[in-house]
Amino acid sequence: MPESKIITLTMNPAIDKNASVRQVEPNRKLRCQEPSFFPGGGGINVARAVHKLGGEVKAIYPAGGPTGDRLEQLLEKEGISQRRIKTESCMRESLAITEEATNNQYRFEMPGPHLRETEWKNCIEIILKESQTADFLVASGTLPPGVPDDFYAQLAGKTRDAHLKLIVDTSGEPLKKIKGSGLFLLKPNLRELCDLTGRELASEEDQEKAAKELVNDGTCEVLVLSLGAGGVLLVTRDLQERFRSPTVSVKSRIGAGDSTVAGIVLGLTRKMALKEAVMFGIAAGVAAVMTPGTELCRRDDAERIFKSMKEEKKKELV
Repeated sequence: MPESKIITLTMNPAIDKNASVRQVEPNRKLRCQEPSFFPGGGGINVARAVHKLGGEVKAIYPAGGPTGDRLEQLLEKEGISQRRIKTESCMRESLAITEEATNNQYRFEMPGPHLRETEWKNCIEIILKESQTADFLVASGTLPPGVPDDFYAQLAGKTRDAHLKLIVDTSGEPLKKIKGSGLFLLKPNLRELCDLTGRELASEEDQEKAAKELVNDGTCEVLVLSLGAGGVLLVTRDLQERFRSPTVSVKSRIGAGDSTVAGIVLGLTRKMALKEAVMFGIAAGVAAVMTPGTELCRRDDAERIFKSMKEEKKKELV
């Protein structure tokens, strides 16, 4: 298998169990349809999306127990290059239930196992060894118990020394701890940007100002703010631009953000200009919401949407 220019790190991977039920009702035994099982967790989904889009990628993750074995088998089945770091605690499972009567989706995320200090520090050491031929590291998702909130900030310092471009997509305290850490790219959504800056960002002007502050204070070189149906705001020191998101029929929002990150990083490895890579990311994210459950994006959909977006952009410039 060719060497991957992209590696992903998932500190809190999961088996995503997806099923449906006619109607959700309290205090009753609900009979679900036969479930499907997929590899899950932020970086895992980024790796799966990169692979679906035709790119080379290597997924690195800590996982123990029978669920860890199953995750390894599921990734193998999808043909994704991987490096599993075995841990003492059993890996988590998560559950998504679709209510057929309303098409509403209920998502239950488990906290994950407790990782010992030696285990999470080992993850950093392995990342640095595996990254010698890589250009980008995507660290995405929540952190499990036992891993310090400043883990991604620590990782930023190590990868910077190794000349590896770090992309982070996380939330909560781990997101707050990355301020000033010198990432290559940060991809928050609007709620996460509000949490990170500690203020409401109701207007476009407020959003742009907050994003610019994070670029200027050294948190990241590139900030890609996800606005859902409102598209994306791209901010660097020299650039500030909004991109509209095409309107499509939504089947599931699971994995849309991960697919967006996958499209951006894959576009960059294909030597696309930053704006074009962001458009490819948006196309991949839109393609993901068109698929049911946890399927992520389909390559044909993403490329068709990307082509349409480029044509629309050309018309705007005329």
